[in-house]
Amino acid sequence: MRAMREADGVQWATAVAATPANLAALRDEGITDERLSTATANDFCLAVRADESNAADHALELGQEAVFTATPKETATTRHPRTVRATLAAEPETNVAVVSVPGDYAALAAYQALSAGLHVLLFSDNVPLRDELALKTYARSRGLLVMGPGAGTAMLAGTGLGFANAVSHGRVGVVAAAGTGAQEAMTLLDRWGVGVSQVIGVGGRDLSSDIDGRMARSGVEYLRDDPDTDAILLVSKPPAKNVAQQVIESAGTTPLVAALIGLDESGFAVPDTVTLARTLESGVAATLRVLGHSPPDTTRLGGPALLDARNRLAPGRRTVRGLFSGGTLCYESLVILGAILGSVYSNTPINRAWCLPAPAASHQCLDLGEEEYTKGRPHPMIDPEARIDVLREHAADDSVAAIILDVVLGYGSNPDPAGALAPVCAEIMANGGPQIVAYVLGTDSDPQRWSAQRDTLMSVGAIVTETAARASFAAAALATGDLSLMETPL
Repeated sequence: MRAMREADGVQWATAVAATPANLAALRDEGITDERLSTATANDFCLAVRADESNAADHALELGQEAVFTATPKETATTRHPRTVRATLAAEPETNVAVVSVPGDYAALAAYQALSAGLHVLLFSDNVPLRDELALKTYARSRGLLVMGPGAGTAMLAGTGLGFANAVSHGRVGVVAAAGTGAQEAMTLLDRWGVGVSQVIGVGGRDLSSDIDGRMARSGVEYLRDDPDTDAILLVSKPPAKNVAQQVIESAGTTPLVAALIGLDESGFAVPDTVTLARTLESGVAATLRVLGHSPPDTTRLGGPALLDARNRLAPGRRTVRGLFSGGTLCYESLVILGAILGSVYSNTPINRAWCLPAPAASHQCLDLGEEEYTKGRPHPMIDPEARIDVLREHAADDSVAAIILDVVLGYGSNPDPAGALAPVCAEIMANGGPQIVAYVLGTDSDPQRWSAQRDTLMSVGAIVTETAARASFAAAALATGDLSLMETPL
């Protein structure tokens, strides 16, 4: 898609499977080619709007070249397996299937894999709740895992699946009902010298009362019995309390830290072997303490000091905007900022009264990975250009003091996200504009190199924090003038 969009004369371009929803989106864009009437979900569509036909043809050629260069070509003697059974016949040692098809077809593909005795990473989203429940009930009865739907991250036996990071082997197992929550946990564990044994992503709905924590319990039970795991870190947005209770109790005598972001702890019974944490950072810090390690100081900043950044602001700037590519990082920021600033509006609000549209001069945190922002466009973790238009829009609001950006590294993410964002950040911060507070999620073993990405952002004057949680405290400090907020204990 990016190859087409960057071609001269191109106004808009997309590359999608021809599902009914995607075909409707193409028609909404004014694409009326008669071939769409016979396209099916097994077809792949490239579409371009350009200044002239030659530019459109050239862009389509670039798109086809990008697709077929990335996809191994078949020959008469080397045909690639097209079904689960064919794949198992060709590679009988396979034990995990990654399912990434449109939601309407995902349950069938996942069931086929489970029936063949495979664990499933269900990357697909928009899977109906009833299908998720049926798949997880069946999987649990067979001692298998269904990671997902919408499971963006896992690491099994050292192999990263989805948007995973390059981390060292250690003795902490992570079970996460949160994609970027899992990534934040695994990268902090790596950077703080502990590492991970396994990362099991179970999908954002797993700890709801509807799904009853079926896969979270399976994941915790597996890690409880894993000789390579000494402690378990459970990561989730607010779960159903009774479900969370069952999940943490399933750890038995294995130490478990539960980072349940936004959980109301009243009436929540905590076994002696369990530690509750309110943020991802404090969850990882508590896990280190369980293992006899001391967590590092996370209050230091890279880039200008808070006071310097505050002094650069034009008078009257008092609001915070968070523009996130990671949904869990957005939710964590909503919880932190809400406790400090009051109402924070969002497309994924923690309080239904704080839905969009937001009033003028309000605090806002947006999850730009949600469908309303990615329809017809790549996810901002894949293409940072998808976030730049929204960044410019919020920077133009003269009430804004600080803008939070998360920069997520790892396999599957953009090869140089900081390089794309840094020039725009420099432009925005000039002449008293809002200050950029950035957090880089990753490790130095990631393809993009964590330290290099941080250096790129600091080189243009952005504040860069040690954890995602600290970015929210730094932004609140800039907006309120209370610089001591950065020292808030977690």
